[in-house]
Amino acid sequence: MSDFAGMEDLLQDFLQEAYDLLSDVDNKLVDLERMPDDRGLLNDIFRGFHTIKGGAGFLNAAELVTLCHLTENLFDRLRNGELELTPELMDVIMAATKGVREMFGELGQKVMPQPADPHVIAALQGALRGELPGVAKPAAAPAAPPVAAAVEQPAGKAPGAGGEPDWQALQASLTGQQPGSAAVQGELVAKTELAAAVAAADIPAAEIAPASEQGPSPFGRRATDRPGGQPTSARRVEERGGRESTIRVDTSRLDQVLNLSGEIGLTKNRLTSLRADILAGKNDAETLHALDQAVSQLDLLVSDLQNSVMKTRMQPIGRLFQKYPRIARDLARQFGKDVELVLAGEETEVDKTMIEDLADPLIHLIRNAVDHGVEMPEERQAAGKPAKSLVRLEARQEGDHIVLIIADDGKGMSAERIRAKAVEKGLISEEEANTLDERQSLNLIFLPGFSTKTNISDVSGRGVGMDVVKTNIQKLNGSVEIRSEPGKGSVFLISLPLTLAILPVLLVLLGDQPFALPLSLVREILPIEKGRVQEVGGKETLVVRGEVLPVISLARLLGWPFTRYPEYGVFMQTAERSFILAVDSFAGRDDAVIKSLEDFRPKGVAGVTTLSNGQIVLILDMKELLADLSQHPDMAAGLRALASA
Repeated sequence: MSDFAGMEDLLQDFLQEAYDLLSDVDNKLVDLERMPDDRGLLNDIFRGFHTIKGGAGFLNAAELVTLCHLTENLFDRLRNGELELTPELMDVIMAATKGVREMFGELGQKVMPQPADPHVIAALQGALRGELPGVAKPAAAPAAPPVAAAVEQPAGKAPGAGGEPDWQALQASLTGQQPGSAAVQGELVAKTELAAAVAAADIPAAEIAPASEQGPSPFGRRATDRPGGQPTSARRVEERGGRESTIRVDTSRLDQVLNLSGEIGLTKNRLTSLRADILAGKNDAETLHALDQAVSQLDLLVSDLQNSVMKTRMQPIGRLFQKYPRIARDLARQFGKDVELVLAGEETEVDKTMIEDLADPLIHLIRNAVDHGVEMPEERQAAGKPAKSLVRLEARQEGDHIVLIIADDGKGMSAERIRAKAVEKGLISEEEANTLDERQSLNLIFLPGFSTKTNISDVSGRGVGMDVVKTNIQKLNGSVEIRSEPGKGSVFLISLPLTLAILPVLLVLLGDQPFALPLSLVREILPIEKGRVQEVGGKETLVVRGEVLPVISLARLLGWPFTRYPEYGVFMQTAERSFILAVDSFAGRDDAVIKSLEDFRPKGVAGVTTLSNGQIVLILDMKELLADLSQHPDMAAGLRALASA
């Protein structure tokens, strides 16, 4: 039976607030590391732990109270100037926040949390006594505060002499070395830094956990050591079908939806009255004019209601961004780098579903920037750069799209080196490599199996990862663009639609059958004249403003027979290629309400929509269709036959 029978609502309210509060604490800890004397930050973090402790106490979560109590007292002494904040002490604090997050996961399963990692408890108690290596102890340090003495050590703690923490064992757990070795006797901070790694972060999606959750914990326990064999937060999301099932909505937006619903109800009543009049034979001009006005009013209100409902799904992307400074900090410390993650545009609103699907690609790119993009401090200084690297994560709205920017001021990427590596790995031929421009060469890093790394680490080097980024962004109907300059840095630009529920489309025709193309891929519409289409290398091409573009028939992509010479071309551009899509005609532009095909999804079909006349139209997935281009019959012969007919 649940430990929280009858308290489910209270528990969920606590967890919702506590998760946000802990994320805020994590970000403030990253800021505090740069500004250790900022009393405002110290006070805010102290209050955060105090608030979490109060809620945990009300729920009788004793182990969570213990961990927060010790951390709260530590910050009380830090803000009073009794202790000095050092990198070693910050590692202990970060381990404590990780323990708090794990306990939240257990509470989410409605069970009381296990005791915190004994090494973390020992380190916190030692820090309160001023005994943690690297913590400056005041000349006349007061005795340990009553709260530290009152908290019993959990069973299973490995104490040193006299019941005090075994600092050698703690140090060994931080460095992965055996107690008593010569290396363990050195400075703790020097031992916590792993060997430098300088290649692309290519890890599979299943392994993209924050750095603090990867591999052995510095304090001996991993998140997966909790009951059930996997992180509790992951299990909680799994139980809800893979996504969080709740959303926060500003009450003003709900008020707007309610008001519009009322207006629609009034308009419906007006239409019902007019219908009765018309059925009774009242067909004069005044009645018809009133009917026309009511229908127009209903059309406007329904459109406004649709927009208002969509806005209830929109969430500030800052809720996603706020967890990344901690991830970047932990990974940079792991590799001995000095990296600051700068956030911008956190107020930009994105569809909630899209925010959830962006989490993995952004972690990939941030890890890639820290591990591969930026250099070691000594390398940067030798190159005349500041020792501290800057990684920028920015969001902004441009028209009907959201643009995400992940930029670093690191070593950049060489298009020539990427081409050579792709040829060496057999991913492309030398002939293909010679035809690629700089943009296409940089896009080679998205090929499955591509990696420039010579040594495999637990972060990168397995030849997977960037292809996961590309695949996940494409699933969101988005695109990725890379800009890089050797020695200056790299920029990844992700362009996404505002929402996944409504998609602007161009309706094209094959004969009388309409198909929908995502408007984000369309650049312009061109007439196809027989005399302008030229055959190059057995392929049909068209020259547009000096650029030679392949002409691909939509009929060919769909496997339909060639019944007529196409009259129009749609200039389309994806992240990988530009081409002309040959079609028979057009049926206009529309804002498609996408309906996914859950049980049956034909290849190359992203979903369906319904036109105003009730006709069902397939929304084409152009990237998927183009991926199988080689399997379709060649178009040149069919077009030649049609052209000569």
